[in-house]
Amino acid sequence: EIQLTPLGRQLARLPVDPRMGRMLLEAAKQGSLQEVLIVASAMSVQDVRERPPERQQAADQAHAQWKDADSDFAGLVNLWRGFEEQRQTLTASPLRNWCRRNFLNYLRLREWRDSHRQLSLICRDLQLTVNKEPADYPKFHKAILSGLLSQIGQKADEGDYLGARQRRFWIHPSSGLGKKRPQWLMAAELVETTKLYARMVAKIDSDWIEPLAGHLIKKNHFEPHWEKKRGQVVAFEQITLFGLIVVGRRPVHYGPVDPQVSRELFIREGLVRGEILSRAKCLSANTRLLEQLDELEAKARRRDILADEDTLYSFYEARIPAQIHQTATFDSWYKTESQNNPQLLIMREEDVLAREASEVTAAQYPDTLNLGDLSLSLSYHFEPNHPRDGVTLRVPAPLLLSLPAERLEWLVPGLLETKCIALVRNLPKAVRKNFVPVPDFIKAALQRLTFGEGSLPQALGRELLRMTGVRVSDEAWAEAAQQLEGHLRMNLEIVDGSGKFLGEGRDLAELTARFAEASQAALAVPQTAKSQQPVQAKAFAAVAQKTQQNIAGLSMTVYPALVEEGGAVKEGRFSTQAEAEYQHRRALQRLLLQQLAEPAKFLRNKLPGQTELALLHRELGRIDALVEDILLASLDSCVLEGEAELPRDGAGLLSLAERKRADWTEHAERLAKLALEILKLWHGLQKRFKGKIDLSQAVALNDIKAQLSKLVYPGFVRETPAAWLKELPRYLKAIEMRLEKLPGQVQKDRVWSIELAGLWAQYQARADKHAQEGKRDPELALYRWWMEEYRVSLFAQQLGTKMPVSDKRLSKQWSQVDS
Repeated sequence: EIQLTPLGRQLARLPVDPRMGRMLLEAAKQGSLQEVLIVASAMSVQDVRERPPERQQAADQAHAQWKDADSDFAGLVNLWRGFEEQRQTLTASPLRNWCRRNFLNYLRLREWRDSHRQLSLICRDLQLTVNKEPADYPKFHKAILSGLLSQIGQKADEGDYLGARQRRFWIHPSSGLGKKRPQWLMAAELVETTKLYARMVAKIDSDWIEPLAGHLIKKNHFEPHWEKKRGQVVAFEQITLFGLIVVGRRPVHYGPVDPQVSRELFIREGLVRGEILSRAKCLSANTRLLEQLDELEAKARRRDILADEDTLYSFYEARIPAQIHQTATFDSWYKTESQNNPQLLIMREEDVLAREASEVTAAQYPDTLNLGDLSLSLSYHFEPNHPRDGVTLRVPAPLLLSLPAERLEWLVPGLLETKCIALVRNLPKAVRKNFVPVPDFIKAALQRLTFGEGSLPQALGRELLRMTGVRVSDEAWAEAAQQLEGHLRMNLEIVDGSGKFLGEGRDLAELTARFAEASQAALAVPQTAKSQQPVQAKAFAAVAQKTQQNIAGLSMTVYPALVEEGGAVKEGRFSTQAEAEYQHRRALQRLLLQQLAEPAKFLRNKLPGQTELALLHRELGRIDALVEDILLASLDSCVLEGEAELPRDGAGLLSLAERKRADWTEHAERLAKLALEILKLWHGLQKRFKGKIDLSQAVALNDIKAQLSKLVYPGFVRETPAAWLKELPRYLKAIEMRLEKLPGQVQKDRVWSIELAGLWAQYQARADKHAQEGKRDPELALYRWWMEEYRVSLFAQQLGTKMPVSDKRLSKQWSQVDS
């Protein structure tokens, strides 16, 4: 049954065009009836403005005084008010003259006033209130727009406007808007001449259209999606009026539009995928269960343990009422229902398990890795090519220096067989063909291995050698390991002292170097006024051998020590005992120099051979730096060398200094003479490299230059261990003898040079690796000096060696070096 609305009943009482009536009723509502009466009455009579063909320009200039840049309707109001002002001050004849001068038709103006009076009386009968104060632009034009909704237009690309039902029109040249083209406008009429023109137009805001258009608008909804923060399904709404898009993409609550789709999205996105902010305790319990099962899948590296999303969806869909599709109503419903049935939405394993995962045990896939007294967290991720795919070990930065690389190779028991198979399959074909079928050989080998002991490739290689008699080289194993997929190498997540994430990767040496500063920062001595002061030899408190420090939630053993920084000594802490002892010893040298200030002053001025030392050392640096190194090195060899335990407090250091004080001056003088002898020999060798060089000797000469640069360099007196520093003259004399023999044994020398270059490259690579890892290996240091002895045995046997040395002995010593 069709009935008039309240607005329709009001319109029926107005004896005017419905469009005009709609404007008047809206104007009363907006508080702009005064202005709309003027416009509505003007629209019911012929245009009062005249534009004679012979005086068009003059007419346009006269009419311009009333024009408005945004609205021709406002221009009409301006004209009305201008006429009314003249009418109230002029008599009939002067008023007619005024109208002629301004190209206005006097009779039409009277008709306009009559029409205005009639409309005013109608509005008064309907008890519509006329505003006393002028209305602002929006109130005035909203009222007019209410009657012109079918004559709106949106700016197009070619200077025209797109109107209702896809009609295209242009602003008439007579409009006050001129070349100004608003985005949206309305027109009193559309007139077809050479083009379809809009006359009497005004700028409007598109936001005004929807509230006024009511049932005329059409709504279209698209892209429904779940929004976590709003706790609702939201879609984008498009509003059109006669084919014009008034609102293009407005987010709205989609529940009232399509409750069924909204419910499905609420369950699937909000509940199943956990994208919901809810107070319901069942959801957190279900999330914990699903995380546990997800971790099972990550450990087992398979996606068939946890049921799929459709199963989880069905679980919720069967238990939640059909009318619930947003967080607020869900929380309210669950709060009531859970009081009677607490288990209503609590998932059980049987609800979400697709199959059993009995192979995933704590022993095979532990959650922690134990290193001594420390228990480090392990986590699992299953996503091929993802940076965290596989096993991730959470490591505080200071622990990187003491983290055993070999233990990391073993991963966890559950992945060991897979890794070993991959390692063997990555070996060269000529080697791996001896271990076919690979899985059978690996199973047999693993039965005899003890998990986590030693290097995995070496342990595996020993078992394969025992079974087949085929030896796999270290180089082949190293290359095979490089080819392993990411999940078969331990991923290390590095955190700082407070547990904040710093970075991650699978290369221990690279991570150790990258986070060296962060490692030391985490080990910093607790900040106190005392800890910031330089340590003095006379009164420094006892420095503990080791202590516990909380780093990233772990109680770690750290090693306090004194540290030399820029000529001063401070307290420090280290993650390895070897590094702590090294730094503490150097710091004690500096403190002894402070304590023995008086003899030190004497030695700085009277050290024998200073003038000659200065000349010989000039290419390496200043003489005062050499003297400082001589004093510090002599304090180490005279005072600290041979002590069963180095002093850990001021009293112990002072006592030691007093006991050795008398011997120091003589010791320092001997060391100065040794330095002078070394520098004389070194300087003499440097001279031999000047001038023309025989190209046939280039390989040997380059090897000698490289050797010299590693024997004599800025700071060599202090950096070279005392036991080996005294051997430097012999090494330099051996070089002299090599040079003398070189012309007669170029080919033999070249062979030896190539062999020595390989040995040094091997040493340097391991030394660099140890430096990155913060290791100090005495076996590697010994190997370095054994290489010098080996040189003597090759080039100057008559000088003799400190110990028996050969290529086999070197190889045996190398086997003692820490990897």
